[in-house]
Amino acid sequence: MSDHLRPLLRNAVDVLPEGALVKRLAEAEAAGRPLRIKLGVDPTAGSVTLGWSVVLSKLRAFQDAGHLPVLIIGDFTARVGDPSGKSKTRPMLTTEQIAANEADYMRQFAKILDMDRIELRHNSEWLGELGANGLLELASRATLAQILERDDFSKRYASHTPISLQELMYPLLQGYDSVVIDADCEIGGTDQKFNLLVGRDLQEQWGKPPQSIMTHSLLVGTDGVQKMSQSLGNYIGVEDAPGDMYGKTMSIPDEAMPMWFRLASGLPEDDAELRIAALAAGELEPVEAKRALAWAITARFHDDAAAEQAAEGFRRQFAEHKIPEDLREVQLGPEATVHVPALLVDHLGVASRGEARRLITGGAVRLDGETVEEIDLPRAALVGKVLQRGRRDFVRLVAG
Repeated sequence: MSDHLRPLLRNAVDVLPEGALVKRLAEAEAAGRPLRIKLGVDPTAGSVTLGWSVVLSKLRAFQDAGHLPVLIIGDFTARVGDPSGKSKTRPMLTTEQIAANEADYMRQFAKILDMDRIELRHNSEWLGELGANGLLELASRATLAQILERDDFSKRYASHTPISLQELMYPLLQGYDSVVIDADCEIGGTDQKFNLLVGRDLQEQWGKPPQSIMTHSLLVGTDGVQKMSQSLGNYIGVEDAPGDMYGKTMSIPDEAMPMWFRLASGLPEDDAELRIAALAAGELEPVEAKRALAWAITARFHDDAAAEQAAEGFRRQFAEHKIPEDLREVQLGPEATVHVPALLVDHLGVASRGEARRLITGGAVRLDGETVEEIDLPRAALVGKVLQRGRRDFVRLVAG
């Protein structure tokens, strides 16, 4: 593989059709133009996770090679909801939710992309103008049998799980984006392969050169089992605090490290592969490999100094069993009695008060290192103390 192709093809699962991207690159170079590399994102959540960084990093590789990323904000398709990998219909978002999420995305994308060297588009520009006639024309470009070939649709159909008509339209809407912006190549996760191929097919039907497609593995979350997802809580956000980023990475199963080194570390390919090989050969202890991984990820999204401080904080907390010095403060209300489960839900990421009670009963909640046994405690007993959930989550309680 030539040196200029290596970063473009790194970690790709599918590059289809075979040889088409290399041919398109040669044609673009001869014509003296950059390739138009499409990535579509629906702003359906506020945080950009390490899972997103996989395709964003590939977009940056094309950017660094002189090509033009065309970032499509799916402000129209977000109202439909991408059914990829979903077992049920997703709720529709409001215009206000979409706008707020997009603003969050742009700030976080800047950690990976050069935002001054992209073409930013919104698919409401063209999808919102289609009207009834345009949507019917688009719907005529595929058959129901073709759409039901998609794995998640076919499973839901076979199990008699409802599929809305708007969801059936989603692959066509996403594919039409490629027609409008004249995409040369579209990138996405492996769960997007069907949608990406629909875009290629629609371009051919509209008499345009069909795009190449490139898919990438879905990064497993901190549980090491399911793909990283905010809804599952197994994610690291690119804006997470250094200590959280380092600590969460240290919590992943050993088996997940090779994938994380390749897809999330930001290390040069040769460096990542050397560490993976040393780990497999027993030449690198898993805990040392994980420290290197946590340091690399933290430095990637913050800086070396922040990574070093996070590593030291982690060592103090776990090796020396000390409470971190720099803690977030939470002000207590004026009530004489404080409901501890409410504190855990509001400030320490516990999903519900019922779950908080179970954590207390199980001895997973501490106050200045002492196990909390009561659901309600006097306010005076909490002021100035450190409330701890599990091994990594702390807040200092102060008077309001």
